Amino acid sequence: MTHASKTIFGLAALTLFSAGALTACSTKTAEADKAQDPLTMVFYPNESAKSFAGSRDELKRLLEKATGRTVKLQTTTDYNVAIQSLASGKAQIAFMGASGYIHAHALNDKVQPIAAISGPKGTLEGAAYNSYLMVPSAKAGQYKVGDSYSLDKLKGARFSFVSNTSTSGFVVPAAAIVKHFKLKDTHSLEKSGDFFSKVLYGGSHQGSAVNLMKGDVDVAAFDDFDLRPYLEVTKGDYNTAGSEFTVKKDAPEPFQGLAGKKATAISVLPVQREPWVLNTEKLDKATQAKIKDLLLTEEFADDEKLFSKPDAKTPMLFVKSTPETRLVSVDDAWYKPTHELIGK
Repeated sequence: MTHASKTIFGLAALTLFSAGALTACSTKTAEADKAQDPLTMVFYPNESAKSFAGSRDELKRLLEKATGRTVKLQTTTDYNVAIQSLASGKAQIAFMGASGYIHAHALNDKVQPIAAISGPKGTLEGAAYNSYLMVPSAKAGQYKVGDSYSLDKLKGARFSFVSNTSTSGFVVPAAAIVKHFKLKDTHSLEKSGDFFSKVLYGGSHQGSAVNLMKGDVDVAAFDDFDLRPYLEVTKGDYNTAGSEFTVKKDAPEPFQGLAGKKATAISVLPVQREPWVLNTEKLDKATQAKIKDLLLTEEFADDEKLFSKPDAKTPMLFVKSTPETRLVSVDDAWYKPTHELIGK
């Protein structure tokens, strides 16, 4: 090898080394920058309610303590705003329904679930909540076939969903209706004049329930946990069709003027528990680990500013169904049933 060749080879090696060093340095710098930026947690409309302000503030405090970073809270009035915010990285943390997570994941596969509320034994066994189809109690008998409630009379009804991206307020009940009537897909359920004579969207579980209680629709879809601050079981229980729910005397907005109104569940459908979700593209790995470690602690599950008992007069964001209820680790694979339901 000539002197010139050695020189050229040496310069090339130095250039490659420098490029590698710069790449490594820029990667470290990018990670360091991520670790300094404020964090934003976005909430669905249901969890954005004023009644949950104390729980949201407690989450902010705990996240700031765990990560050492400033945390901003973003409330919303639209499911899609929360989904887009997380997928784009404007927000990096969310607690959302399984359907919303899957839509966000479809937009950006760096959006990943890390934890969900457990079943009654503190594991993923039975980690589900309920989606209801509710009707005014005075008219519940119209939906009975023999001794059981049926979906047979739904065609032509006035119907309220929550949002077409809500797991328990659209995806699960719509799938049940499609199956019952052997429909091709959910498209005919989504607008007035096709399957239903009228279709409304409440924008939140509270809003869908209010549509029913005010008499604007004949049937409404919404879940159990989001309505606990407003409705109480006055006959039956949370898990059985035929159970009656009554608006509480002191129910806060948007239920003012509706105290005493009664609705009956004609269908109770299980739904996979909502995940805590991170945009892993926008969070450094150390911060991701700190957030997950916080969520999985007993202290988090025992925090009475976050978790309340099932029949608490002033419910928090989450319900501690049993003393063993806690958050458990999940990944995308666990949500395979909902992926299949949605087709994404």
